[in-house]
Amino acid sequence: MLKLNINDEISPLKAVVLGTAKSCGPVPKPEEAYDPKSLEHILAGTYPTEKDMMEEMEAFAAVFKKYGVNVFRPEVLENCNQIFSRDIAFVIEDKLIVANILPDREREVEAILHVLDKIEDKNILHPPEEVHVEGGDVMPWNDYIFVGTYTGEDYADQITARTNKHAVEYLRAQFPHKKVKSFELRKSKNAKENALHLDCCFQPLGQGKAILHKNGFLVEEEYLWLVDFFGKENIFEITSDEMYRMFSNVFSISPNVVVSERNFDRLNNWLRDEGFVVEEIPYAEISKQEGLLRCSTLPLIRE
Repeated sequence: MLKLNINDEISPLKAVVLGTAKSCGPVPKPEEAYDPKSLEHILAGTYPTEKDMMEEMEAFAAVFKKYGVNVFRPEVLENCNQIFSRDIAFVIEDKLIVANILPDREREVEAILHVLDKIEDKNILHPPEEVHVEGGDVMPWNDYIFVGTYTGEDYADQITARTNKHAVEYLRAQFPHKKVKSFELRKSKNAKENALHLDCCFQPLGQGKAILHKNGFLVEEEYLWLVDFFGKENIFEITSDEMYRMFSNVFSISPNVVVSERNFDRLNNWLRDEGFVVEEIPYAEISKQEGLLRCSTLPLIRE
C-alpha cells in the first residue's frame, strides 16, 4: 500500500504519477480546445506532435529516475490526452482528492485505477458534484492550502474557470486545521492574459523563494499578500510573455532541485544564482497546450 504524504511543494519526492503522451489522439478541432493557448496552436498549424511530446515526457521521466523517485504512469487510453495528471487528482497530507473535472476527461481517472488500488479507500475523497476543482489550482504549503479560484458571475461561461468557491469551502471542511487561502485568478480568452490555474502565475520554491506574475491575480491585495508572505527580495516576478510560456510551472524534486524548461534562460540563471540545482529538459512542445512540468505530475509521497 502507498502511504500518501504531501504537505508542501518542495520536500524530497518519493513517488509520483507522471502523465503520458502515448496515443494522445489527433489534433483537436478548434471547437474542442479546452484553453486559448491550445486554440492558438490548432489554428496556426503548430499544435505539438505525439512523437515530440513523448520525447519530452521521457526526458522528465529520466530526471525522476536519476533522483530515485518511484514513478507511476497512467494506463494508455487510445486517442486520449493523458499528459496533465495534475488535473485529475491531487494529494494533501494522506488524502487523495479525485477532481471533478471537465466531463470529457473522466476516463483519465480510470487510467490510474492501478495506483488508486494501492491507497486505502478511506484516504480517497470524492467531492460532491457542485465542487469544481483541479490540482493546478491547489497548493499545500505547510500550514496553508493555497487555492486559485474564480467566483465571477460568468463562471459557467468561462471554460478557463476550473475551481469554484464550493471547492474552497470543501477544502476548509476537509482540512479544518489548515488555513485555506484563496486567490481570484484572471480568466481571459487571450492566452497572454489568462491564468488557467494558480500554478500558471505562482509557484513556491525551496529556500523561501517563489515565482509570481502580478497580472495573473484579479485582486491586487491578494497578490500583495503573497509578496509580503515570501518577501519581495525572494520573489522572481515574471512578465506576461513569461507567464504565457509557463515560467511558473516548474517542478521541485527537493528543496534545492528544480526541473525547468531548457529555454527559460532568465529564470534558470536566477535559480542557479540562488543556489538551486536546475535540471533543464525540453518541454516547449507540451507547453503549447497551456500546461508544463507541474501540470504533468501528481505527487503522491514526499518525505
